Amino acid sequence: MKRKSFTIGKIVQYAVLLLGTVAAILPILVVFIGSLKSNDEFLTTGVLALPQSFDFSNYKTAFVNGQMLLGFKNTMLIFAISMVGKLTLGSMFAYVMSRFDFKLKKAIMLLFMMAMLIPGITAQVATFQIINNLGLFNTMWAVIVLNLGTDVISLYVFMQYLQEIPISLDESAFLDGASYFGIFWRIILPNLKAPIVTMLIISGVGVYNDFYSPFLYMPDRNLKVISTALFAFKGPYGSNWPVILAGVVIVIIPILIVFLALQKYIYNGVAGSVK
Repeated sequence: MKRKSFTIGKIVQYAVLLLGTVAAILPILVVFIGSLKSNDEFLTTGVLALPQSFDFSNYKTAFVNGQMLLGFKNTMLIFAISMVGKLTLGSMFAYVMSRFDFKLKKAIMLLFMMAMLIPGITAQVATFQIINNLGLFNTMWAVIVLNLGTDVISLYVFMQYLQEIPISLDESAFLDGASYFGIFWRIILPNLKAPIVTMLIISGVGVYNDFYSPFLYMPDRNLKVISTALFAFKGPYGSNWPVILAGVVIVIIPILIVFLALQKYIYNGVAGSVK
């Protein structure tokens, strides 16, 4: 009886895993097949129907006409500055909240949590006024400044890892004459490699794919990012979906390569934070 129950459980387990795999792969497959079709063929055939001829001209159109090269350049610049600042500030904040005791510590954590519960869209009018008054509107710094804020997930992951780093390391370095700032850079930060890479992917995907902030704060044509470059294919007479899907595939490739290269650190980071 137990053996039968175990077998049924395994079947259910693998069925769920198979269903999840199909659900994850199917949209990507639809996008790739659609990117190889003409616009007329895309509108008249099924989403999984293979194209009559495998034509990669849509990729050339998306890359050249959509100014994808400019979009990648601006996106990478925003991504690099935003993530360096975001991860540095987030790890510093977690270090202070984990290692030091002060009167307003609980109040700061409470306010931080409450602020994260407020939907960002409700504060957009005030945020826009602040960005405009700072003279950052229609510059990349508008989006970069908005991305610099840390979040509850990164704070939680960093604080969980900091609990695994012995405080005796801090005390030994302090006795040797190191400042708190030096302790953070020389001891704490090197030991946070796994959570840093984890948050680089988790938060970085949001920065990489962000459409709303660049569209609102960077309307200049020379400040296109990859998301707004894709939006440029939508015109008053409809959308050229195969070209848009080709652009989507182009956008997916870099983040997919990064994920595959860093997946070991991502899994270690998530597992460590849970532990």
